[in-house]
Amino acid sequence: MLKTKYRVGWDIGGAHLKAALLDEYGVALQVHQLACPLWRGLHELERAITEMCRLLQMPEALSLVTMTGELVDLFPNRQTGVCEIAKVVNKLLGQHVMFYGGAAGWINFNNVASQTHAIASMNWHASAQYVAHSIDKGLFVDIGSTTTDMIPVEKIPSASIGQTDAQRMANQALIYTGIVRTPLMALGQTINFKAKSYYLAAEYFATTADVYRMLQLLPIDVDLADTADGKGKTLPETARRLARMVGHDAEDCAMSDWVDLAETFKQLQKNTLMQAIQAHMDNQRMPIISAGVGAFLAKEIADELGLPSVNVAEYVQAKDSQTLEQAVNCFPAYAVARLAI
Repeated sequence: MLKTKYRVGWDIGGAHLKAALLDEYGVALQVHQLACPLWRGLHELERAITEMCRLLQMPEALSLVTMTGELVDLFPNRQTGVCEIAKVVNKLLGQHVMFYGGAAGWINFNNVASQTHAIASMNWHASAQYVAHSIDKGLFVDIGSTTTDMIPVEKIPSASIGQTDAQRMANQALIYTGIVRTPLMALGQTINFKAKSYYLAAEYFATTADVYRMLQLLPIDVDLADTADGKGKTLPETARRLARMVGHDAEDCAMSDWVDLAETFKQLQKNTLMQAIQAHMDNQRMPIISAGVGAFLAKEIADELGLPSVNVAEYVQAKDSQTLEQAVNCFPAYAVARLAI
């Protein structure tokens, strides 16, 4: 590996690019997240990496890369996606790059094509592997913008949940629900609103970002995705999208009613996550280790289930509180860099 005191962890997703710059002691100096709608083309990744390097004022550093962006429908399959993303990374970041391969270890660019199965969608493993260094036993819960990872950890990430996305989706370890990009129609078929049960519109009218924005739980720096209707993110515009989910116009009810509806959508999402957490517990009482932009939601669920909880910030070193918060939000980027120290 390159002899330098700096490490940059990169988490290349289908919708966001995250990067964490660490010094030789593992202290996060900068952590950033940028919108990167990769499904629109590889030029989006090139743009985002270029912008990220500008933000980081890139020193000579070893770059450690993990990814989930190979899943987007730009690519015919995961193998192609991993290879195409790696080519862009190699072109823009140069030779001082290693790709995280879980149990396969660090993989250089020349070996990517033969190790795509080890590289694809392993950001969860990097996070859990790092957390495992600090805890005896727990359930690592990373609630992101699009998905939630639930990984039992006992010295190492549990092998029982599987390694691939398909295996983890079958074992309640990968749940496609997050606090920004999830379409609200995915949260259920019906919802209670103003003492009546409504069938939800099976249309892409609104997302969970509208829910958490309406509840003032979504920081501006993570509210990066386009809205469902392409309109703005003011509260009246947010209320209009929520209202459409139950066949209303925003003017039909008071703003407080739309806040109540957002709270009910939030509870629907929590119910899904609670069910999965309880399945992992299996009559145990493991602490919840919460991470991601939805870490607050994981803590709420832990409190409601009467489980101990720890924010992953306890295991992060950062130069200041703002960088610490960003490292929690972008935890796989921080974790993959720490694993190389």
